[in-house]
Amino acid sequence: MLKAKVYGKVQGVWFRKYTLDCAHRFGLVGTVKNLDDGTVLVHAIGQNLEEFKKYLKIGSPGSDVENIDFSWQNSVVEFSEFKIEY
Repeated sequence: MLKAKVYGKVQGVWFRKYTLDCAHRFGLVGTVKNLDDGTVLVHAIGQNLEEFKKYLKIGSPGSDVENIDFSWQNSVVEFSEFKIEY
């Protein structure tokens, strides 16, 4: 599972919706969530993760992605879809 913590101007700029749309385009499952520290946390599973990472770096119109911490994790969580967590 790909874990990405996205830093920059990524809240209040439709970044989660953009991430959701990209995940659907690439056939991924997982979650995207705003964190209290102003970052966005993404968990994703699927075949097109490297391409997905490129789109996360671009970000939604109005966003300004400064940095992304990517890591790979073994996951016992099973996702059936990609969704926004609140």
